[in-house]
Amino acid sequence: MRQLIRHYLLSLQFFTRIPVTGRLADWVGFSPAMLRASAGHFPGVGVLVGGLVAAFTYGLLTLLPPTGSAALVAAALGTVLGVLLTGAFHEDGLADVADGLGGSLDRQRALEIMKDSRVGAFGAIAVVLALLCKVALLAMLGDVSAPLLAAALLAAHVVSRTWPLLTIWLLPHVGDLAGSKSKPLADQIGKAALLTGFIWCFMALALMAYAQHATEFILINVTPEGLLQAFASGLLATALAWAALARWFWQRLGGFTGDCLGATQQVCELAFYLGLGLGLGLGR
Repeated sequence: MRQLIRHYLLSLQFFTRIPVTGRLADWVGFSPAMLRASAGHFPGVGVLVGGLVAAFTYGLLTLLPPTGSAALVAAALGTVLGVLLTGAFHEDGLADVADGLGGSLDRQRALEIMKDSRVGAFGAIAVVLALLCKVALLAMLGDVSAPLLAAALLAAHVVSRTWPLLTIWLLPHVGDLAGSKSKPLADQIGKAALLTGFIWCFMALALMAYAQHATEFILINVTPEGLLQAFASGLLATALAWAALARWFWQRLGGFTGDCLGATQQVCELAFYLGLGLGLGLGR
């Protein structure tokens, strides 16, 4: 259990700006093997980050006056909190991938562009559009129900951080390992880390399903079965998004880089919100 906690805290250090410093950091320790093992807790990081963002957004939406723009304000400020908690770690990956794959059809040149710390036109446009889509989709869900928005945020943050583990498992790492943000993860993660990630994801989704049943969380004009189908649509959409990205990375790069993992998290999160919204619309 102590080793499990150490791995989780190490994952927080790597993937977020949540401070794990001083004596706590000394107790956690560090080794390349530990950091690889900590990758399995990436969905667990999503539980904490998603939970904080969901609680903040839900509270804000319930406190704001019930106007047409309340959900938009809550969605925008909740997105800001998410960016602050992660230090825009994943958005940076999305920008680099967009610059690299959008800026050149040549594999080696694309990898060189992705290593450049400067943000180009493709990267800036990708991040702006991603944030706009995220705020718009969250505002739409918030207009339906504040609990629905909170549940969607938590689920999306966890699920979208599970898919990158499969990317690491299935694809080889490419590019310059010495300068890569994914260097600690370059060696393929083990089965134990992959299983840990799936356990985190399953526990979070199971807890949400139980909470929905226990609180009789029923939306207006949406049956419990329809709500379940809507969340299933979100899961299907995020799975399809991951499959498309993994195939794209394999075709264009022959594998993945750390930036690809960040881009995967961002796109899969957006896909979950979109799939959930479509599922609600079809289930009316």
